[in-house]
Amino acid sequence: MDSRSINLRGFAGSAGKNIMQGIGGFVFGNEASESKEDSYVERFLDRISNGTMPDDRRSAMTELQSLVAESRSAQMSFGAMGFPVLLNVLKEDREDVELVRGALETLVSALTPIETSQGLKTEVQPASMNSDLLSRETENISLLLSLLTEEDFYVRYYTIQLLTALLTNSLKRLQEAILLIPRGITVLMDMLMDREVIRNEALLLLTYLTRDAEEIQKIVVFEGAFEKLFSIIGEEGFSDGGVVVQDCLELLNNLIRNNASNQMLLKETMGFDPLISILKIRRGSAFNFTQQKTVNLLGALDTVELLLMGGPPGETGKDTSKITNQTALAQRNILDHLLLLGVESQWAPVALRCTALRCIGSLVLRNPQNLDSLASKQVGEEPHVQPALNAILTIILRTSVAQEFVAADYVFKCFCETNPNGQALLASTIAPHPNQGTATHGASSDMPFGSALLQALVSSDVNGDMEACCRASSVLTHIIKDNLQCKDRVLQIQLETPTPSLGRTEPLLHRIVTCLSFAALAEGENDQSSQSEGSYIQPVILRLLITWLADCANAVNCLLESAVHLNYIIELAANKRFTGCVRGLAAVVLGACVLNNASREKGRDAFAVADAISQKIGLTTYFLRFDELRKSFLHLPSGQQNHKQLSRSSANSMSDFQEIEEETNKGDQHPVLSEIFDSQLVSLLSKLETDIRECIMDLFSRTKTATAVLPAELEQKNGEVDGEYIKRLKSFVERQCNEMQDLLGRNAILAEDLVRTGGGSTSDSSEKPSSGRERVQIEALRQELEGAARRIEVLKTEKAQIEAEASNQRNLVVKLESDLKSLADAYNSLEQSNYRLDAEVKTLRQGGSAPYPDVEAIKAQAKEEAEKESEVELNDLLVCLGQEQSKVEKLSARLAELGEDVDTLLQGIGDDAALPDDDDDDDDDDDDEK
Repeated sequence: MDSRSINLRGFAGSAGKNIMQGIGGFVFGNEASESKEDSYVERFLDRISNGTMPDDRRSAMTELQSLVAESRSAQMSFGAMGFPVLLNVLKEDREDVELVRGALETLVSALTPIETSQGLKTEVQPASMNSDLLSRETENISLLLSLLTEEDFYVRYYTIQLLTALLTNSLKRLQEAILLIPRGITVLMDMLMDREVIRNEALLLLTYLTRDAEEIQKIVVFEGAFEKLFSIIGEEGFSDGGVVVQDCLELLNNLIRNNASNQMLLKETMGFDPLISILKIRRGSAFNFTQQKTVNLLGALDTVELLLMGGPPGETGKDTSKITNQTALAQRNILDHLLLLGVESQWAPVALRCTALRCIGSLVLRNPQNLDSLASKQVGEEPHVQPALNAILTIILRTSVAQEFVAADYVFKCFCETNPNGQALLASTIAPHPNQGTATHGASSDMPFGSALLQALVSSDVNGDMEACCRASSVLTHIIKDNLQCKDRVLQIQLETPTPSLGRTEPLLHRIVTCLSFAALAEGENDQSSQSEGSYIQPVILRLLITWLADCANAVNCLLESAVHLNYIIELAANKRFTGCVRGLAAVVLGACVLNNASREKGRDAFAVADAISQKIGLTTYFLRFDELRKSFLHLPSGQQNHKQLSRSSANSMSDFQEIEEETNKGDQHPVLSEIFDSQLVSLLSKLETDIRECIMDLFSRTKTATAVLPAELEQKNGEVDGEYIKRLKSFVERQCNEMQDLLGRNAILAEDLVRTGGGSTSDSSEKPSSGRERVQIEALRQELEGAARRIEVLKTEKAQIEAEASNQRNLVVKLESDLKSLADAYNSLEQSNYRLDAEVKTLRQGGSAPYPDVEAIKAQAKEEAEKESEVELNDLLVCLGQEQSKVEKLSARLAELGEDVDTLLQGIGDDAALPDDDDDDDDDDDDEK
């Protein structure tokens, strides 16, 4: 008794009491610490600690328990002084079972929160502080675990409850403490074989204990958790069991979540047959889905999903574990049970159908055998039997629940991923149905898959059903994704125009763009809130266009056949009436038309599209659309974040799907967007953005490579006279100048747009350059513009110089021709004089009376006179030729600097001028001979 008195008084009068009273005074006020409950608690503890009569001690324990269970201030007072007393009872008074029961029950009450209508929500709960105090010492946890081996039922029961309460408030600390206690988890696992009430409490305790604790999970599995859990599930009746089955499945899911080793151990020890047994339901068991059965089935489907996910993300061997589980589950015919739950059981709760559909998708993802199995499956009963994929498409087109559409769409996404044969199989069925014009809403069960899909795609023309068109667009996206053959095949589908009397057809791609415009009009007319159907119809259709145009030049060419379509998408990207997501996706479509454009036709080539973007949107504004798109994706929660872990607290809301839908719709984005726009699409858009930026900037900055200088074009052709050659050179220079002027105009528009949008002309701060990158681009464009202007001026000057030199060359040629002609005339005159003198000599000889003239003297005199005359003319000509030769050398040097082939330009000019000289030389020789 003395030791108990010392412990009580020491703890109550020391720092422990001061600390707890200080906290109590802060939370409840000074009056709470001095309340009557405080004195009552102290009095009861004194009786328990110092009492000599067992009955009096038991009575005090009972009264203390009642007080602590009803009063928060009593809980606070008990935390300040009561733990040493009651822990001492648990150590020293094991023989007094009733007193031990009371102590455990009092501790449970001290750790159980008391809800009051008064007080702030941010108040510190005394129960949580008491849990923190009790769990600080590992010895206290070890003491409680030792009580689980007591024979008394209530001692074990209250101990389990006390440990569960500690886990609720101090999970991490208790997990660490139990790992340090030898055989601590083994003792807890033994409780699963105890009486039913204790077993159920032990299930809850282990469920809390195994959350995010890999080491504890391994020990629990090593202690035979799988065998015990499935044994309990079988005893309770599988899915028809009560909440105990739910607790077992929750614990099972904790053990295998992101834990490949435990998944492999489950497959090798128990196999998946017990899990399949939970999913078995009777065909046609209408109205047999109670809320608890629905929750149990959801828990089993959650187990299947975890097995199909494999190990944690990024872990080596994750894919191997996933494929192994896929194969093992498929061998147990789980696909039949999933199809029955998700597709055939339309009377089942919608949450159950959605989860089953997601399991079907994960089961066939990148698994060739399972893909073939799904493609060949038939659902329904005779005579209403149809392929499973047709039935899933019907769900997509007809369901009124957005989450069911997303789950069914996920099946097609998984079916088409890395499955080109499956994509080709589905694409081959896409063709107009003979009765398509008279078909009713939705897909008919006897209609081929592709015809039903095509009917939904054009349903906006028939009855304005944009929802069906949007959902069919999502399915078509999966069919053509990363498959060029399927893109070209679908591109060849021709549809009748909305006015068949005209007898014309149009490609399916054009009809998709028309549906997009209808969706924009519908959103404008029904602009009620961001949660309207139009808030996700346009993004889904734009996603189809992006997927179709990516790496498919034929699709780009088909889209640009009509300028109306390009103008509409530009309007979609420019109009602020639409959301940032829609504007950004439209900008990506425009970028794809530039990036994948192989057309050479004027007005439809890549530069024509880029120029239209620059003129009607502005490049800076256009590039900002990508930033808006990224921001819109930041607000989209991932599918894994939306997937809740099944627990008692979330079971009711998961079984009632409307609550989930309402909770999801509280966000800024439609739930369909958060599921469909996954990480793969975000990565694709990021890659496209980078490529589009580079491609457009390359188009507007291409200068030297735009016009190739061909040496053959500068060479003088055989037989080409100098005048024509000079004219052709002049034409070439003029063409270069025109191209430079065109480029200057483009860059001027670009620079003007960048300067205008970057200089603060808009009131929206988001339109201004938000970083140094845009300022650097503007400065680079300005420098390029100045350089181009200087280059053009230099070319103009060089052109004028070349034209002047060409004119001088022409004048020189004319002068040289005149000089050569005058020289020829002089020689002709000399020859005529020679003939005249010869004639006179002959006459004199024939006369005989006249003295014989000295012919040689006359010839010498005439020759001397001619030589003097020709020498004067030749000296003048040589002086003139020397001056011209100096000019030619200077011109040749300048032309060489400009890159011209001087030898080729001067070839043949001197040969023509030399011909008369040769003739004159021959004449001189003849004269000498004479």
